[in-house]
Amino acid sequence: MLNFTLCDDSAAEREYIKALVFEWSKRSGAEISVRECPSAEALLFEYEDNPPDILLLDIEMSGMSGVELAKRLRQNGNRLSQIIFITAYSDYIAEGYDVAALHYLLKPVDREKLFSVLSRAVEKISDDGKKLVLETPDETALVPICDIKYIEVIKNYVTVHAERDYTLKMPLKEIEAELDERFIRVGRSYIVNLGFITRVTKTEVYLKGGGTVPLPRGAYEKVNRAIINMKR
Repeated sequence: MLNFTLCDDSAAEREYIKALVFEWSKRSGAEISVRECPSAEALLFEYEDNPPDILLLDIEMSGMSGVELAKRLRQNGNRLSQIIFITAYSDYIAEGYDVAALHYLLKPVDREKLFSVLSRAVEKISDDGKKLVLETPDETALVPICDIKYIEVIKNYVTVHAERDYTLKMPLKEIEAELDERFIRVGRSYIVNLGFITRVTKTEVYLKGGGTVPLPRGAYEKVNRAIINMKR
């Protein structure tokens, strides 16, 4: 069962999107439940007890905007809900870095485009459940792949930076084989989770929660292309 929440201050827009979501569920065979919220404030009030798997979120609402709401949800610790922004303007796309939005859909929402994004959201929900088994000298840890910010190698040791750091002796390529398309190799010593990137310069990648990864010469375009492709 996939839990959807539609948040839009326009009842007509909610009805339109809800009809498309149910149409997608029939086509895909997915079992779903759909909840509607007329404002960001209403969603915040009940979100903690029942976070959705997929959140279709209007940006331009009276009161709190969709972007501000998404930031609040992420700050409160929810990293797994797939957020899909719906907007009449393309100016907000850069702000999606801060909240790991899966995609932006421009109004009026195209049926086939929405269906494609929803199918990708389901794949990502499945991927987010995957874990790495890391055997350090002191413990064996199961680390969700979606929690990994970046991985670095120094000599023969690899450090996985997630909610905490794990250092173990193994080849970087061995861990790389366990990862998915959210991760990009940056030079010879780093692998970065694209979902944690907030800014890219010619020399560094900036990550959520602080921290940077050095960017080798010639890697800037590669990283930018990967981020753009991830948002499509």
